[in-house]
Amino acid sequence: MSRFRRSFTATAADIDELGHVNNAVWVEWIQTLAVAHWEAVAPADQQAAYIWVVTRHEIDYRGNLREGEAATGETWVADPPRGARFDRHVRFTGADGAVKVEAVTTWALLDRVTGRLLRVRDEVAAPFLE
Repeated sequence: MSRFRRSFTATAADIDELGHVNNAVWVEWIQTLAVAHWEAVAPADQQAAYIWVVTRHEIDYRGNLREGEAATGETWVADPPRGARFDRHVRFTGADGAVKVEAVTTWALLDRVTGRLLRVRDEVAAPFLE
């Protein structure tokens, strides 16, 4: 399973003073999508042993949503990890087919108990790679 998709619908709480989804909500949706991907793919023993943290977000806002409008979020990992880190790609596409937001986020793997960085082993990365 290399790509993962999930739908998001803008609620009144997601809307800013400009009448569209606030940028901070897009960041929250990016994290929600990434975590859902991990939970859908990773075995229970890995989920119990590891936790991921974001070290960098690079986001391009290309469009937006108003209250009640939906987008499909898609995420994938195109390249193998580099040590403890890998880049996750994210794209949100509206019902009109237009890309609303694109991002590349860098995630680091931590030992859940000690909080220390861990090298991403092949068996942890394999289900996410295209």
